[in-house]
Amino acid sequence: MNGNRFASGASGSGKVDTGAIMEQVKVQIAVANAQELLQRMTEKCFRKCIGKPGSSLDNSEQKCVAMCMDRYMDAWNTVSRAYNARLQRESAKM
Repeated sequence: MNGNRFASGASGSGKVDTGAIMEQVKVQIAVANAQELLQRMTEKCFRKCIGKPGSSLDNSEQKCVAMCMDRYMDAWNTVSRAYNARLQRESAKM
């Protein structure tokens, strides 16, 4: 029995399916990025909007959190698009 869990896509010759591994890594990176984005957004918007933590949010806190999250996502998307465009320009130069 092969102890390498990534070898499941191999054709029985003992070779590892590097394409499958790369896809798994891409998915894991995407999940990690989404988790980090959510964590940072939650921390920043909580600090900004919640003055006195309690058992519920009042109307102004709810609105503040919603607006903060919208602005954070807009900013993150803008930075992400600019970063991806720069990566594409840099890889085209190579």
